[in-house]
Parts: sequence; structure tokens; C-alpha cells
Amino acid sequence: MDLEEQQTLPHSPFAQPIRCIVKLGGAAITCKNELEMINDEILHKVSEQLRQAMISSSQKPPGMDWSKRHRASEICCNPDEFKDHSVIDCSPFIVVHGAEGIPSIGMSPFSCGWFTKEKHISSGDLSSVAKAIESGFTPVLHGDAVFDDIQGCSILSGDVIISHLAAYSKPKYVVFMTDVYGVYDRPPTEPDAMLLKEIAVAEDGSWSVINPKLQNSVELTVAAHDTTGGMETKISEAAMIAKLGIDVYIVKAATSHSLRALSGVLRSSIPNDWLGTVVRSSR
Repeated sequence: MDLEEQQTLPHSPFAQPIRCIVKLGGAAITCKNELEMINDEILHKVSEQLRQAMISSSQKPPGMDWSKRHRASEICCNPDEFKDHSVIDCSPFIVVHGAEGIPSIGMSPFSCGWFTKEKHISSGDLSSVAKAIESGFTPVLHGDAVFDDIQGCSILSGDVIISHLAAYSKPKYVVFMTDVYGVYDRPPTEPDAMLLKEIAVAEDGSWSVINPKLQNSVELTVAAHDTTGGMETKISEAAMIAKLGIDVYIVKAATSHSLRALSGVLRSSIPNDWLGTVVRSSR
């Protein structure tokens, strides 16, 4: 979505401010080297972190007892915190991919009637998403196969969905969770791979690494099974979101670093011991 398209957006359907949009990358919550095999332990921890962030950012915790699968974890969660409280008091989050342990409702972009055109969303009605939030639920969207105006059908990635949601809902910040600590200057499995701590985005959408200072260009790769563009697409969509003045945090799922990103404490300053990549406007 370019600047001209952003300026001509129709009225947003969101009646209340969105605190955060979270993208759970497929690599973050699936087992490495196993096709379409969910990593239950990582998903459980991520869901607990989401729940903890929702509680800490609200005056009251969400209602209903969502502790049925409670088990030992590095993230503490007291089931009694979720009883006898209104779910509507929970700070609004939107999740793209999947979650458990929170009052959520799954939404398929295909079923919602979304269309794409040349890998961009040409029609994406968000009224159902807004209604779910107004009803006290956390919408859970996912990458999907949808109709395309030119090709007939196409794969709509979670990263593109995130960008579309951010343009309309204007969240305070966005979190991309993945299976590595952030964006690296080369594949993170290579020796001497360097974590990029901060990426600045110019008004034209171009981006540059601010911290650390690099001598060489950044090498981005795509996994063989990834049909949505991998890290390159992730950075491109993160840059489009940052152009709107919304900070984006790319961080490893189910870690203390992802919990800090979800909680919003990084908005004031990025501590030196935080491991992740922040993508923000250079303005």
C-alpha cells in the first residue's frame, strides 16, 4: 500500500484504539524440519505471554477461565486472575496466525471476502474484525488462499494482512514473532551473523540499518517451503507500517524479549540487553 492509497482509505470501522497487532510467524510456532507440525510448547508460551500482556495493559483482566491447558512455563499465569471480570475491559489486541488461552475468535480472510491484486489486498473488509473487538474477543487471522483480481487466486501472507490491519486500525505498535532473535545481516546460522538492532524507514519506503553500522549489504534469504517471501517480505511490510508512524518489533517468540515487546515497554526506549529488531520511521 503506497502513500497515495493510504491517504484515500475509507473510514476505519474500529471504534476503539487498538493497542497492538501481533504476527506469529509460521517458523516461530512450528517444529523445524517437520512440515506443518505445530510446536505446542512454543505456542503455549506465546499464548501465555499474549494473555499476560493483555492483563498488564488493562485495568481488569479478561473474563472466562482460559486456563484449561495450564502447565509449567517460564511465564507465570494465575488462573484466578481470569474469573469474574468482563472480557471487554481487556486491552484490544489483534493476532495474525493463531493463539490459544485467550478469548479469541478465528477469522479466515477468504471467508471474510478478501481479494488481492498483484500481491496486494484490493478488497479487505474489516467490519467483522472490528465487531469481534467490540464484543470483547481477540480476532485471530491467518495467511490464506484468496481470490485474485488478475490471477484468479493467490496466497495472502500474514505479513500483508498485518500491513492492511495497521493502516486501518492504527495500533500503538506491532510485534512480528519469528524463530530467530530478529533480522540479521546474513543467514543467522552463518558464523559472525550480526543482529540488526534498529532499521530506519524513509518517507519513500526505503530502509537503512541504523544500529549497528554495517560495512557490507544485508543478505536476505527465503526458506524453500516459504511461499510468502520470507524475511524480505517481512521487512518490506514492516517498513510500510513504520511509514505510518507505528513502531514494529521483530523478535524471537516465547522469550523474555518477546514478552517485553508485547507489553509495550520498548516504546519509551530500547534497552541494550533487549534482543530483537525495531523498525521505525526516520522522521
